[in-house]
Amino acid sequence: MKKFVIASVFAVLAMAGVVMAADPVKSGLATGEFVPAFNVKDCTGPNEGKTLCYRCQYGNRPVVAVFTRRMTDDVSALVKGLDEAVGASDKTQLKAFVVYLSDNPDAAETQMKKAAAEGKISKNVPLTVFQTSEGPDNYEIAKNADVTVMLWNKSKVAESKGFGKDQKLSADDVKKFVETAKSLK
Repeated sequence: MKKFVIASVFAVLAMAGVVMAADPVKSGLATGEFVPAFNVKDCTGPNEGKTLCYRCQYGNRPVVAVFTRRMTDDVSALVKGLDEAVGASDKTQLKAFVVYLSDNPDAAETQMKKAAAEGKISKNVPLTVFQTSEGPDNYEIAKNADVTVMLWNKSKVAESKGFGKDQKLSADDVKKFVETAKSLK
């Protein structure tokens, strides 16, 4: 009986650990907050090689910004989905960009160019690099978030969600972000 109770306790703790690992990471600005300007270095877009502010360039349009510390297959899937949505958005003029957060911007730039070339993921979505892994000041990017997706319109956050190291952007997450982006007006 004692072994059964101990095994049950471990099973409950293991399930609690799984639930805790699956909890979303609080990362990014809160819904309704103003989106401040920040500069990135463009790796693949029309402004390749230039440092600029896409937040400023896109103005009040609907925007999806993907902040990542790793270019994984799930991030590439999200970028491909957003790339198609941006390409198809005439009326809303949806925009998107990816920000690689790295303390080694030169290596990150090489990695972004390689990801774009191999995956053909960025026809309409610029891949950029930020100069630190911390992210832009006042953006509240969590240190334990590998990916943070922020959607905004008229310079106000509509949604922000973080994913930790143990979390993966699922196909459902990708679909939801793309559909939400399309619905921003």
